[in-house]
Amino acid sequence: MDDLTRKNFLRLGAAAALAGTATSLGAGPAAAGGASGAGAGGAGAGSGSAGGGGAAAEFGSSADLDPGPGWGHVGHILSTIRPPQFPDRDFSITTFGAVPDATTLATDAIAKAIAACHNAGGGRVVVPAGTFLTGAIHLRSNVNLHVSAGATLLFSSDPEQYLPVVLTRFEGQELMNYSPFIYARDCENIALTGSGTLDGGGTWETWWSWTGPGGADAQTLQKMVADGVPVKDRVFGPGHHLRAAFIETQSCRNVLIEGLTILRSPFWEVHPVLSRNVTVRGLTIDTRGPNNDGVNPESSQYVHIQDCTFNCGDDCIAIKSGKGADGLRINVPSENILIEDCTMNIRYGAITIGSEMTGGVRNVFVRNCTLGSPYLYFGLYIKTNSVRGGFAENIYLRDLEISNLTKEVVSCNFYRSEGDVGPLTPRVRNVELRNITVGHARNAFSIFGYPRSPIQDFRLIDCTYTSIDSPSSIQDTQLTFQNFTVNGQLITDPAQLL
Repeated sequence: MDDLTRKNFLRLGAAAALAGTATSLGAGPAAAGGASGAGAGGAGAGSGSAGGGGAAAEFGSSADLDPGPGWGHVGHILSTIRPPQFPDRDFSITTFGAVPDATTLATDAIAKAIAACHNAGGGRVVVPAGTFLTGAIHLRSNVNLHVSAGATLLFSSDPEQYLPVVLTRFEGQELMNYSPFIYARDCENIALTGSGTLDGGGTWETWWSWTGPGGADAQTLQKMVADGVPVKDRVFGPGHHLRAAFIETQSCRNVLIEGLTILRSPFWEVHPVLSRNVTVRGLTIDTRGPNNDGVNPESSQYVHIQDCTFNCGDDCIAIKSGKGADGLRINVPSENILIEDCTMNIRYGAITIGSEMTGGVRNVFVRNCTLGSPYLYFGLYIKTNSVRGGFAENIYLRDLEISNLTKEVVSCNFYRSEGDVGPLTPRVRNVELRNITVGHARNAFSIFGYPRSPIQDFRLIDCTYTSIDSPSSIQDTQLTFQNFTVNGQLITDPAQLL
């Protein structure tokens, strides 16, 4: 529906806002019982709506809502996700002319090796030890690009090496732009593996000085989207400065990204878009440039992120689903996502939902992760407003060790960024934090719903926050506590946090 006009966007936005009330979610079993019930840990529970209230009147009480899928759903996710398998067949890029001297372009040699592997029915394309300079790499079905120990793929800083333009997304909006450094579209059974290094060469002299979300090109794209310009006519690339992602899969199935070290990304590092059955594990991501998110599943389903270490210039993991008119037109949520055994050190949100989440996010499970440093801002960061809309529901975090956060443990503010000036009404419901320990943070919560759309069924169970500096900010939010202590005090009512 490329002819979506601004008028239609507003009309659809109003319809989406109304449709959001039909999604049936609820407090998990541990939250039932209200203020007088006993918590799972044996402590008394408290519940209430801070700020504007009215949640029960508009949406019904927690007991009226169907329970979310709960942790039992993780078994379904794991049984559905199957990493791809490849024939025992290797194609070394040096056989096709690649030279490990860090100066001779190996782009054509890598492309020839990928084509030969694909045409033979699949296998591994092997990058041996050494440093290989390359431009854009386009994967094909049944190909595992294996970067060996001691090998580095060093990506060129010349924008011409990422042409012709391809279908991609920038900040949740579709366009034709420079190719991501490693790109796949409409592929099945693809992988990036090995213990080698991907070096994007990002610096302020190369990619990092290019435009961000507030730049002129980004604003032009946003206007094109709002005006319904067809995607094929949203052509950027030469003469423009919108950064491409490092690794992007467009409409792919059965994806494995494993074991690699990723350095100096131009923009987002790992970006599955409209992809299904995605495994990301064992990555070391150390790239501190602007908007250098770590892993960004967008409008993707059945994603498993495991045993990764994040030192990023932006959010560690940010789950997305499109923005504004494009988010409504494509209307594909991100869902059934498991994150476990990760270490998140730097910089903004450790676990982030949004801010491009117009298509919605549901069924996200996070467990057994270590968070925190003097440079990490938020634990759980949900970013939306009435311009971006969308929903976040069935979000479960458990067994997390958080050492230090410079800001809130939970940040969810519907008034952030553009504020309440758009046609879409965001929804956040059924969020559970269980067995979370926090050493230090500035605040426990900065959490603001709308009076017309309170944040519902937000539960803390068996959580201990040892050193919290300042009071929380809570408005139009329904919170339930069971065995939750802050600075040694048992919290039974949101008013105790203000």
